[in-house]
Amino acid sequence: MSVYRKGIRNVAIIAHVDHGKTTLVDELLKQSETLDSHVQLQKRAMDFNALEKERGITILAKNTAILYKGTRINIMDTPGHADFGGEVERIMKMVDGVLLVVDAYEGVMPQTRFVLKKALKQHLLPIVVVNKIDKFSARLAEVIDEILELFIELGADDDQLEFPVIYASAINGTSSFSDNPRNQKHTMNPIFDTILEHIPAPLDNSNEPLQFQVSLLDYNDYVGRIGIGRIFRGKIKVSDNVTLSKLDGSTKNFRISKLFGFFGLQRLEIKEAQAGDLIAISGMEDIFVGETVTPVDVVEPLPTLHIDEPTLQMTFLANNSPFVGREGRWITARKIEERLHAELQTDVSLRVEPTDSPDRWRVSGRGGLHLAILIETMRREGYELQVSRPEVIEREVDGVRLEPFERVQIDTPEKYQGSIIQALSKRKGKMLDMTSTDNGQMRLIFLVPARGLIGFSTEFLSITHGYGIMNHTFDQYLPFINAKIGHRRHGALVSIDTGKATTYAIMSIEERGIIFINPGVEVYEGMIVGENARDNDLTVNITKAKQMTNVRSAAKDQTAVIKTPKILTLEESLEFMNDDEYLEITPESIRLRKQILNKNEREKTQKRTRKKE
Repeated sequence: MSVYRKGIRNVAIIAHVDHGKTTLVDELLKQSETLDSHVQLQKRAMDFNALEKERGITILAKNTAILYKGTRINIMDTPGHADFGGEVERIMKMVDGVLLVVDAYEGVMPQTRFVLKKALKQHLLPIVVVNKIDKFSARLAEVIDEILELFIELGADDDQLEFPVIYASAINGTSSFSDNPRNQKHTMNPIFDTILEHIPAPLDNSNEPLQFQVSLLDYNDYVGRIGIGRIFRGKIKVSDNVTLSKLDGSTKNFRISKLFGFFGLQRLEIKEAQAGDLIAISGMEDIFVGETVTPVDVVEPLPTLHIDEPTLQMTFLANNSPFVGREGRWITARKIEERLHAELQTDVSLRVEPTDSPDRWRVSGRGGLHLAILIETMRREGYELQVSRPEVIEREVDGVRLEPFERVQIDTPEKYQGSIIQALSKRKGKMLDMTSTDNGQMRLIFLVPARGLIGFSTEFLSITHGYGIMNHTFDQYLPFINAKIGHRRHGALVSIDTGKATTYAIMSIEERGIIFINPGVEVYEGMIVGENARDNDLTVNITKAKQMTNVRSAAKDQTAVIKTPKILTLEESLEFMNDDEYLEITPESIRLRKQILNKNEREKTQKRTRKKE
């Protein structure tokens, strides 16, 4: 007869990005018996790093533990963005159930499908939390129908289909079993009670030989690499001598130097733990995700965890622009390489490969945001570097060339649907579904080659005038479409000189296209200063100054007025790039540039390329 640890529950919170997972965790922490009364919880307390707080998204999975009615509830807060979905699958192995959070207006979104599919595959029991019920536009009946249809479509079994539903407003700290917003009460007890009743307790097999599997990694300068995971069997203590079963089949013995448990917002040192506990261990420098810790005399590794392969790659290289070293602290190839390899200590979805050149590396990730977050983190740490245009990673299976495709969901006012369908058709997208709502909104579902989405966000915002919402997630690898897809339609305005941009020069150039820089900004030859209105590149003199004479005319001289330049963000710059361009990144600046800076050399190279074609 199986024995269970009644005083513990392990649950993950999963959802599409921005449906309220982290805000819900905040409220669960506040309203549990976990925090001291004097502790003031900051908004989005589980999002620790600056980029998470600025962008309002969870990038790294995190765990906490709370007390409710004497039961310890371990909660995993997972990323909602598709680029960080690799962590979701591994977390599903650590828990016995999930809270699926769904926005009361947006309903089922691409990442909802992705995370629920992972949970159902692990046979986890779900609890559905319909969040943001206080929204005026909430459509509760339709959203519940969408969720049920998704469960059926993804092959949920009978137990999983009997999911309980709780209605909540995490931001207000209210919840209820009733779908009437007036019945909301300032309590999270309906969620707590449902977890205790519906999520199974872990099996208590503490008397058997140890099995601990690593699902996440952390790094600390003092103790080195830290493996975070679940004890599936047995007990573990500080100073135990154990065996690590590596992914390649080899084994290594080591001694547990430290054990950590989680409670509230703290990671606390503990002396021992047992089956069902979620803990962190240190003592083995090259421990990796999916590896199993066992006793030395009973080496029985668990099946290795699947780690999602990268789908997008870029070339990172040391900065060689005329402005190199002006703003950065770390600029050498050695320092950049050390930093990239340090990232591999915790990010298992990242790949860093050397190239023929010692000052450049091929860096692969799960998507554009995944790599953009790495770049932004590095520049904030004082690094200077350059990157190439992102490109998808192709595969060959049984002699067939394959490329990644993404499932794209678009919500847009009806009047823009024709332009969107046309734009995605040009990018070889195939429409799977189209539905309308009562308020004139359309929901369009497409399957699009991933390379067709590079650079599409800017075009999409232009088409919908900012009123459209696009979400996409990796779907599958399909046969390669032999066509040029996803390159920008317009050329670049390229500086022909080095100096400071002047208002006078910008006034004469802005009719040619869209300017990217303000007057007074330093530029160099070959630097991209704007987007041409036509499809060819155009060299311009943006440093030209007005000739001064002794003749003054009150009628002739007028106040110079220029259009507000379009200052590109990091993601917009990555989308704008073409194959012959680099993005120069420093702690203070983001500069688009041509790979070959000199105009004459560029033209010669282009002629040679055309002859070869």
